[in-house]
Amino acid sequence: MKARLGIALALFATPATASAQVVSTLNPLYQSVRGFLIQSAEQMPAENYSFKPVGTVRTFGEIIGHLANESYLMCSAAQGAKNPKEAEDFEKATEKAALVVAIKAALAYCDPLYAMPDKAFMGQVELFGTKTTKLGVLAGNLTHDNEHYGNIITYLRIKGLVPPSSQGAGM
Repeated sequence: MKARLGIALALFATPATASAQVVSTLNPLYQSVRGFLIQSAEQMPAENYSFKPVGTVRTFGEIIGHLANESYLMCSAAQGAKNPKEAEDFEKATEKAALVVAIKAALAYCDPLYAMPDKAFMGQVELFGTKTTKLGVLAGNLTHDNEHYGNIITYLRIKGLVPPSSQGAGM
C-alpha cells in the first residue's frame, strides 16, 4: 500500500499541482465509497464476518477493521493531528456490531476533511515520513477505500449478495 500511496502523494506534493474546485470533485467520490463501505458492512451477515475466500487473504471483518484503522491514520495525518485511535486495532475485532460501529465512526472522523474549503487542501502535512498536501493524503485515502471496496464486492458476491454499488440505489 505504501508504494501506491507514494505515487499519489508525489502527484499532490505541491500546491501548484492542484486545481480549483477540489471539494466539488473529491467529496462526491468520497461520499459514494463511504456509503458503499457502510452498506456493505451492514449487509454482510454476522456469520460471514470470518469468511475469506482463500487462506492468504483477510477475512471480511478484517477488511472492515483495516479500513477503520487506515481512515483514522490517514485522516489524522491530513489534520496534522495524532491518530485518536492509534492504540486500537480494529482489524482484530471479530464481531459485526463492533466493526459496523468502528467503520461508521472512522468515516465520520474523515467527513469534515472532504468538505473543507479548497484552499485548505493545499496545507502541508506529513504521512509515512513524506511531506505532502492534505489533498495528497485524502486522495490516497480515497484510493485505498476504493481498492478495498473492490475486495468487498468479491466477498459479497461469493456469499450470494448484491454489492451496494450494483443495487441501483443512487449514492
